[in-house]
Amino acid sequence: MDVMQRVDPAQFAATLKGVSTLEVPDAVFARIQAARRHVDAKAAGAAPVYGLNTGLGGNLGHRIAPEDIPDFQQKLVDGRSVATGDTLPEETGRAILLARILSASQGRSGLSEEVFSHMVAVFRSGIAPVVPEFGSIGAADLTVMAVWAQGLLGRGEVWLEGRVVPAADALARAGLTAPVLQPKDALALINNSAFSVARAARALEHARRGLDMARTSALLSYAGYGASREVLRADVNALRPASGQADAAAWFARHLEGAEDRPRRVQEALSFRLVATVTGAAETAIARAEEAWEDEANSGADSPAVLDDGEMVSTAHFHAPSLALALEGVSLAMAMVANGAVQRVQKLMTPELSGLPRYLSPMGGASAGMVPMQKTCASLQAEIRRHAMPVAFDPAPVSDTVEDMAAMTPLAAAKLLDQMRAFHLLAGAEAMAAAQALDLRAPGATSPSVAMVHDAIRAVVPTLQEDRPLGGDIGAAARALSDAAAKLA
Repeated sequence: MDVMQRVDPAQFAATLKGVSTLEVPDAVFARIQAARRHVDAKAAGAAPVYGLNTGLGGNLGHRIAPEDIPDFQQKLVDGRSVATGDTLPEETGRAILLARILSASQGRSGLSEEVFSHMVAVFRSGIAPVVPEFGSIGAADLTVMAVWAQGLLGRGEVWLEGRVVPAADALARAGLTAPVLQPKDALALINNSAFSVARAARALEHARRGLDMARTSALLSYAGYGASREVLRADVNALRPASGQADAAAWFARHLEGAEDRPRRVQEALSFRLVATVTGAAETAIARAEEAWEDEANSGADSPAVLDDGEMVSTAHFHAPSLALALEGVSLAMAMVANGAVQRVQKLMTPELSGLPRYLSPMGGASAGMVPMQKTCASLQAEIRRHAMPVAFDPAPVSDTVEDMAAMTPLAAAKLLDQMRAFHLLAGAEAMAAAQALDLRAPGATSPSVAMVHDAIRAVVPTLQEDRPLGGDIGAAARALSDAAAKLA
């Protein structure tokens, strides 16, 4: 990943996982040095500059003497390290580090070269500062970033090789020495949106995987139900170019090619007829959120920002409403996709609609078959809907009401990520029901894509012959589905 180029979520994720390397060209250091000269000049001057020689938030009227500015830097970090809650996964601290490197590379933060170089070295060493879950409202991720900065500077805790250890020990083991903070360094480390960017990147990665899984499980359902494919025709979808619909319909038609096509009725229930419309809309929602993420990740989110002429200007660029609203849109879209999955599972188990044995049980009689799984699907759907409720509104004013608006971007990302835990399992449950339907519908012809996905499910979940516990199978099916979905272009 070259920080001089526009980075997309896939490149960001690949760099986090070590699939690609972090490239920081010399031109980035030249930018940082140029901005730093302006910061040093301002620090030596008499004009007030927010956060450099003034207090923060409600204390912005307080002036800091030049000789006190260096000491003020560490106090900025210490006094704002008030985030709390469970420790987030190692990947989160590492993603924050990468996001801050990417944003600081724009040359607007005023960071000293020593601190920037230290961030790059820490990232390359594999160390990741520990961060707690709660504290940011998305109007700068101040409190979370302050805790994160403590680890970066050797004063808190960090992740190292999967364990939480004292930061000083980890830096020493890596042969790194934390730099002494210079004027503007502390504010550049904590007053930005790196936490929002990091959480959003992970949420969007899981959402895209979830949508791929949902399309693939719906593909199995389409074949297992024997649904009419008329709505997937290119000429039909050309009549209304709804967002993403035509491409989604073409995807389903392509991967169903070769499967038996003998529909039992003139038109299907909407959960089948709308499969391209709904998944296409979700694809568009995710693509828009990824674009909003790119805008946020590849820009300077600092306040104050350093302009080319040396002026330092207070901004609100750490406020990311476009990204927050786009994440909310993804949550809503995925809830709609989930509703279709639950409805298809029910249709597959209803003989009057599917033409298959009741509850997909080959035994019949008093056999429960797969019908108890409907309750689990309904529970997962309720969880998915719960996380679709918006949070990006009505924030509490803070800091003497100076900060009276907030995007709640980290929370929007967190609930999307939580939503995906249930969503992936629901997709696995639909795939299990659809695979059972295909087994019961044999010996009808199927497509190569459907056969591949069916085989992937059957490799971990056997056909239901008689009643047995199915709860553990859902998770196994979800994992197999995820792998299979990645193979379908």
